[in-house]
Amino acid sequence: MALEAHQAVIASLHPLIPDITRLAREMRACLARGGKVVWLGNGGSAADSQHLAAEMVGRYRRERKGLAALALTTDTSILTSVGNDYGYEHIFARQVEALCTAADVVVGISTSGNSRNVLLAIAKAREIGAYTVGLLGGRGGQLKETCDLALVVGSDDTARVQEAHILIGHILCDLVEGGDLE
Repeated sequence: MALEAHQAVIASLHPLIPDITRLAREMRACLARGGKVVWLGNGGSAADSQHLAAEMVGRYRRERKGLAALALTTDTSILTSVGNDYGYEHIFARQVEALCTAADVVVGISTSGNSRNVLLAIAKAREIGAYTVGLLGGRGGQLKETCDLALVVGSDDTARVQEAHILIGHILCDLVEGGDLE
């Protein structure tokens, strides 16, 4: 059952290929202008954020110089101090405010598209002038309407959405580090 459901969700990604390619171009341009790719999300999406930032800083498939990327999910001192002093919903927005510029791409990962802390981070990134992306599930939730580009995996099954998100992330890493954008 899970394998068939996984295959169906992955097959449904084909219409997203033009937007995935567009995002890879935007990420390449961001890095060329001295910006960075910033990833954020909760739970499994936090782990995906770390995974994808690591693929960019290290390497995905090709030997190349490290690419400027970071996950806002990794610094427990920042996460706990901001959560304690300002509230959990501000843990990413405060980091975006401190670390991001208009040259950056900020990717919020949310299987529901309604995670309050991701919504506030994307709003702060837009205020700064960064290019904002939602890597979403279901119908895209509130984030679909608030980011520059929404990549929505059309499933309400969190596990299947997360599997699709990591595939999309891997495709992006491949394209950004030199894969064919045609």
